[in-house]
Amino acid sequence: MIMTGPSVSLGLLLCCLPLAVVSLTCYTCVFPAISPLDCLQLPQDCPEGQRCLSSVSVGVRGSFSIVLHEKSCAIPSQCGLRGEKHAAGLNFTFENTCCDTDLCNSAVHLGAPCWTQLFMTIISISLILLFT
Repeated sequence: MIMTGPSVSLGLLLCCLPLAVVSLTCYTCVFPAISPLDCLQLPQDCPEGQRCLSSVSVGVRGSFSIVLHEKSCAIPSQCGLRGEKHAAGLNFTFENTCCDTDLCNSAVHLGAPCWTQLFMTIISISLILLFT
């Protein structure tokens, strides 16, 4: 049986159209946070081909240490990385993890008010600047 008519034309047209590329939506932190719960998480549409990233960095200077949590979009080569970076007079070790579904880099949120999150973030940045 050979099909003709509008249904065949529509089928051929749909086969020839390029597939739509859907970008991922990930959480991004406004500032690095000292707890995953303190991150001011804002959804962001990532560029095509990027993944959702969660990064944990531990900064040390003498006996002082601080843990920072970051979230963002990332190119695949940033995923699974571990290493060291230096910022604000601290030596940081970091580990990046990635995921591939919308808003998958979220932390469990216990409903802390936005102002509490902002205050904790400002305190953590102030501590870093104080010890530089």
